Amino acid sequence: MSTSARFSQSRFGALIGASLRRQWRNVTVAALALLGAILTDALAPWPLKFVLDHILLTRPLSSEFAAFGHVLALGADRALWLCAGAIAAIALAAGTFNFLKFYSSAKVGYQITYELRSHLFAHLQRLSLAYHQRNRSGELLTKVAGDTNLLREVFSDWLLTFAAHSLSVLTMLSIMFWLNWRLALVVAVSLIPLMGVIFVLNLRVRASATEQRRTEGRMVSLLNEVLASIALVHAFGRQRIEEDRFKAEIAGNYESGVRTARMTAAIGIAIAVVSAIGTAIAVLVGAQQVIAARLTPGELLIFLTYVGSLYKPVRDLGRLSAKFSRARVSIRRVAEILEVEPDVQDADDALDLHFPPGEIVFQNVCFAYPGGKPVLNNVSMRIAAGEQVALVGPSGSGKSTMLSLLLRLYDPTSGRILIDGIDIRRFKRESLRREIGIVLQENMLFAVSVRENIAYGAPAASDDDIVRAAQAARAHEFIVQLPQGYETELGERGSTLSGGQRQRLCLARALLKEPAILVMDEPTSSIDAASAKLIHEAVARVHRGKTLLVISHEYSDMQRYDRVLVLKAGQLIETGSHETLMRARGAYLSLVERRHD
Repeated sequence: MSTSARFSQSRFGALIGASLRRQWRNVTVAALALLGAILTDALAPWPLKFVLDHILLTRPLSSEFAAFGHVLALGADRALWLCAGAIAAIALAAGTFNFLKFYSSAKVGYQITYELRSHLFAHLQRLSLAYHQRNRSGELLTKVAGDTNLLREVFSDWLLTFAAHSLSVLTMLSIMFWLNWRLALVVAVSLIPLMGVIFVLNLRVRASATEQRRTEGRMVSLLNEVLASIALVHAFGRQRIEEDRFKAEIAGNYESGVRTARMTAAIGIAIAVVSAIGTAIAVLVGAQQVIAARLTPGELLIFLTYVGSLYKPVRDLGRLSAKFSRARVSIRRVAEILEVEPDVQDADDALDLHFPPGEIVFQNVCFAYPGGKPVLNNVSMRIAAGEQVALVGPSGSGKSTMLSLLLRLYDPTSGRILIDGIDIRRFKRESLRREIGIVLQENMLFAVSVRENIAYGAPAASDDDIVRAAQAARAHEFIVQLPQGYETELGERGSTLSGGQRQRLCLARALLKEPAILVMDEPTSSIDAASAKLIHEAVARVHRGKTLLVISHEYSDMQRYDRVLVLKAGQLIETGSHETLMRARGAYLSLVERRHD
């Protein structure tokens, strides 16, 4: 099956088809305007033929044009005025048709791009973390922004122009064969080698364009990576090294871009040479036909006008074919994203999770990241509803992975995770995550107001609820001191705040949801001891009676939890209260002692 055939059956083809059907009015206007523009282009030289043959040279009208005899009967002056008026009317009609054609097609192109980008963004958000970890964010940015913008040009300009030029060529060739088939055949034959050259060069353009888009994606990925870590770059004095890396990437993009431009220019040269040769032959043969009285001067004028008009769309078709070759690369890149199925999906009969008591059970859970070693190995545990539990262990033991599995960011390789006795794969992911509050180790904030960041998980929350959540997270005090208080716009990733302030905003965001289950990954890692104590007390007060699961390395606070679960190398090796585990003098005691050394 060909690439185009596969695309036509893909989600990409379905999306474009559905969008075009919804815009049938604009598509119809553009198509009718296209036909009108072609018709006016074909009519444009005929008033000049009438003037030259029948007014200036006073040749009699042929039988096909006998109906225009009444124009000549008006006299030469009036006939000239009518012909001049016809020229102006045709030009005005052509301008109107071209305006409608390009305006309607532009609306279609922008609407398709809008819908495609919206669908792409939504689809990317549904894809699993495993997919995003396999693909660089800069590459995805290039596809969503750059490739879709190229497709907008295809549907708003190139596609219509391609159709217009193709129909113009067919129309003009048909009229030329009707006027003089011998002369038309000479011109038509000259197009055959031209099409062969264009085809071969386009294959090379497509290969070069594929490499160019790939290097652009790597370039954007590197740029995104460096700018996101600019503080680290400065701290380690890596500016020169990162400049060299970036230059290496843009050098590759430069080379592939120049190669693509060279192929595209070669197409233009081939068309220019063939069109010049074809025009010269048309003039030579056409003049001989006039001398032999087999062609009138006016008909030769029409013929040469059509020849010039014929090679122009052929020349433009050659350029467009090169652009389409590049566009096919973009289509393939966008279609590849749309064809990816999310690794984690809702079942057809998935249930809504509403206000669960909050019992969590892991049954023989094993997990390994794609292509990686096992992270969890046969983990079984039970956290009772309303129980407050700490999860501890050395780095890499699988603690954060357990939280990711609980949120269904991934599904277990084997085993089950239950909430209130029901496998979490039976719940809709959105409802599951609505009932679980999360505070991650990495402080994730957006470049919007403080209020919007806190209300991110509960956009309908009232101002009073937002303030109460901020107070519970000990964030209200510093928020009111910001320039616009809760309306203060944060920098990208919350860069205008300190680490501790970002952590408290993230905690306020989780508490605002009032979730049945609260999960926290190192919630006080960036906060001083006094503030951490206040936050723990606030969480205990606000979340009293609800299930709490905390990853922590602060062993001095373990007495506040009902139980401590100890992980090592992906296995649950100890469980019990802080006092019980200390008396057992096992792995937990070793962790505590190592922490205090």
